[in-house]
Amino acid sequence: MKKLFSILGLVFIYSLSIAQQTNNSLAVYYNGDIITMKGNTPQYVKAVAVSKGKIIYVGTKEEALIRAGKGAAMIDLKGKTLLPGFIDTHGHLINYGKNLTWAGLRGVTSVDDVISRMKVQIKNTPADQWIIGFGYNKNGMAEKRPPSAEELDMVSKDRPVLIMDASGHAGSINSVLMKIVGYTAETQDPLGGVIVRKPNSKEPLGPVDETALNQVLLLQPAATGELADRVMKGAADLWAQYGQTTAMECGFGRNPDDISIVENAIEKKLLKIDLLLYAKESETDHALNAAMPIVAKYQAPDAVRTGLLTSRPDLNKGYINRVKLAGVKYWLDGDLNSMWMSQPYTNNPPGVTGAFSGYGQIPDSVLNAGFDRFWKTNFQINMHVNGDAGAEQALVAAENATKKYGKSDHRPVFIHATYLRPDQIKRLKAIGGIPSFLIASLPAAGDIAIYFFGKQRTDHFAAGNSMVKAGIKFTLSHDAPVSGTPAILPLVWAAVNRTTSSGAIAGEEERITPYQGLLAVTNYAAYQIKEEKTKGSLEVGKLADMVILDKNPLKVLPSTIKDIEVLETIKEGVSVYKKK
Repeated sequence: MKKLFSILGLVFIYSLSIAQQTNNSLAVYYNGDIITMKGNTPQYVKAVAVSKGKIIYVGTKEEALIRAGKGAAMIDLKGKTLLPGFIDTHGHLINYGKNLTWAGLRGVTSVDDVISRMKVQIKNTPADQWIIGFGYNKNGMAEKRPPSAEELDMVSKDRPVLIMDASGHAGSINSVLMKIVGYTAETQDPLGGVIVRKPNSKEPLGPVDETALNQVLLLQPAATGELADRVMKGAADLWAQYGQTTAMECGFGRNPDDISIVENAIEKKLLKIDLLLYAKESETDHALNAAMPIVAKYQAPDAVRTGLLTSRPDLNKGYINRVKLAGVKYWLDGDLNSMWMSQPYTNNPPGVTGAFSGYGQIPDSVLNAGFDRFWKTNFQINMHVNGDAGAEQALVAAENATKKYGKSDHRPVFIHATYLRPDQIKRLKAIGGIPSFLIASLPAAGDIAIYFFGKQRTDHFAAGNSMVKAGIKFTLSHDAPVSGTPAILPLVWAAVNRTTSSGAIAGEEERITPYQGLLAVTNYAAYQIKEEKTKGSLEVGKLADMVILDKNPLKVLPSTIKDIEVLETIKEGVSVYKKK
């Protein structure tokens, strides 16, 4: 095992395309608001000089011209704002790429609406693929429920039909798919999941939640050829459009063709931005086994290793043609409708009776085994935890690892960390944990959260200001496609304003400043992914990963931050997106 991680973590590989390896372009960016994102208060400079994909000077325009030398391209920002490139700290790029090829179900208002959109999707689906739709919200539908298997049969009686809600934690399948997966009256609910039954019967109704849905996804046909290209390129281009120079797939292997799609992207050098992969816990060994021959194939000869390392220090972290297998992900609880709380919901989700506190998804033994395996390695543990009971399971596992193996700069990530008690925040700091808040859920579902959990608990969801006071670095994530879009600036807006769709304020005391919000998607984000030496701020020696905005988020009304536009995204000195 140690040898495996040594290979993954230390081998120097060809991670850049031929054009990027030989990029000797010189450029000076000037005449705008250039914010370095270094430090706890805003620092402005007059110019940034770039050479060979790296920042060679930050300071005055005059000195930047001297450092860049003759022939440097002069990039006049014309008063616009330059920042370090945004970093995706919890998203699903591959899944979103697939989502681009599925039926969009956001905004559906009824079962009939779902069926209509799915029928249209038949024309857009290859004959060897399932008919899939994504993005519905049952709470916004007239029936307050997803379609049954029989209703989905109206889409097709002879082809598999699958729909998933916007969280990706619940869905429904038709009769054909029910037979394929083998769900019957005799099938027991899997641990951490639910197969919804017909009234007064054990026969499956169609809806499947959590791990019951995951078992369905494992049977999905692979995307190959041109479809596999579209999955990766379509999503990566969209990530770049929103200013991101580093993307993430946090749940790699959840779909059986994830590995082949990534191998295809590596082989064809499809990516213009970096992509971090965090393997689904149950698929970790499959991902590692797949990584080994790829690493061997792209291992650089001894003669060029030194030169590559000089041009890009993060090569020794395991990137291959912009892809890095960075860690593992564990799902400890569910979404807003099933997050694992220590105290019952104030009002239950639709269809739930009795005292309800959500539920966990994996036993302690599985999580503890993960910490035993990875705590002292560079393979980082990410944990999906929404409720405080889920957070408790995560904290105890990390605390046990600390007692057994000593302190570690592991930086375990508490994905979402929606509700943490004050005592848990202190313990989070002690184990070096990092919360990555799905802050987009506040404007989208803050009113529902207040109904489910009461105002007092909801006011402390995604507790940004509490982290500031505790001295804990935190990040903001979009979790796309869960949020619907991989946009970054609306996350900053949401954390600064904390406004729900009805106009209510969900936790005024947990508001953060615009600069703190920008730190969370740049500087702190680089720290979370352990790449703070090469990314996250505009400093000499770091990669020239940058984004140009039409307005300065620190100089506009906080309520308008979400409306700021990305004009250009630059990856290692190369423009990878420019607004037309």
